[in-house]
Amino acid sequence: MLLHMSIIQVSGLHKAYGGRKAVDGVSFAVEEGEIFGILGPNGAGKSTTVECVEGLRRPDSGSVRVAGYDPATDRGPLTRILGAQLQDSELQPKITVREALELYAACCPEPADWHALAERLGLTDRLRTRFAKLSGGQKQRLFIALALIGNPRIVVLDELTTGLDPRARRDTWQLVEDVRDSGVTVLLVTHFMEEAQRLCDRIALLDKGRVTALDTPAGLIGRTRSGMAISFRPSAPLDTRPLADLPSVTSVKEDDGRIVVDGTDETVHALLSFLAGQKITARQLRITEATLDDAYLDLTGPDA
Repeated sequence: MLLHMSIIQVSGLHKAYGGRKAVDGVSFAVEEGEIFGILGPNGAGKSTTVECVEGLRRPDSGSVRVAGYDPATDRGPLTRILGAQLQDSELQPKITVREALELYAACCPEPADWHALAERLGLTDRLRTRFAKLSGGQKQRLFIALALIGNPRIVVLDELTTGLDPRARRDTWQLVEDVRDSGVTVLLVTHFMEEAQRLCDRIALLDKGRVTALDTPAGLIGRTRSGMAISFRPSAPLDTRPLADLPSVTSVKEDDGRIVVDGTDETVHALLSFLAGQKITARQLRITEATLDDAYLDLTGPDA
C-alpha cells in the first residue's frame, strides 16, 4: 500500500482531569490511506486522545492537526472531512434504519448516497427495522454507515466490535478493510489484540497516558522477549538444565510434566536435535509463534 502525507498529527498532547493525567505527552502521525490503531489497557488514555482528535475535548497543551485543521477551533471544516463512531453510540429505540440514514444525510452538505451505503453494508433488508430490533452486528453496520454518510476523508472507530460475537466481529473487520480500500483513512481504537493485528497498518500502544511503542503489528511482535514457545512432554525423564544453553533460549519452565521452552526458530531445530541425541521423543509437541498479545504484555504494565 502506498502511503502519502500525514493526515493526522498529534504532538506533545497533554490532558488532565482534576489533577489526574489522562494523556501525558502523546505524539504520533497518521498517514493518509492507512488503518492506524490505538491500543492499550483501560485508562491508558485512548479515548481521551481520540476525543481531542475529534474536537470533543480541548487539550491542556500540545497540538492536534487533522488535515491541517485544529479540531478545537476549526469545527466547521473538520466535520466535513471526519466521520466518527463513538464508543457508546446509541440512537432512539424507535427510529428505523431508513430514518436514521435520511436524518444524517440531511445534516451533511454533500452526503453520500445512503441507498448505496445501505446496500454496501448489508442493511437494505433492514431499512424498515427499528434500531431497538437490530442485532449487535447490524447496529455496528449502521453506525459505520452513519460515520461514512458525510463522505469523510477520515473515520474514527472507537471500540467498534465490543460485545459482538466472533462471526459478527469478523464481518465487521471486513467492512473496516473495505472502508480503507475505498480511500478513507481509519483511526481505530481497540483493546482486542487479534483485531489490531488483523486490521492495522501501524499501532500506537498507549499505557498510563504515554505512547510506549509505535510500530507495525509485525514490528511490535518482533520486540517480544520470545518469538516462539515450544511445549512438549518428554517420553523419558529429562534434565532440563542443559536446555537453557541451547541457541536463543530465553526461558525454560516445567509444569506438571510439560516442558515449555521460549526461544526462536533456531531454538526449535536445536531442541529437537538435542532430544534426538538423548533418544527422547517430544510428545504432544506444540510450537506457538508470538502474537500481538505477547507484545502487549511485554510493552505494558509495571515491567514495561
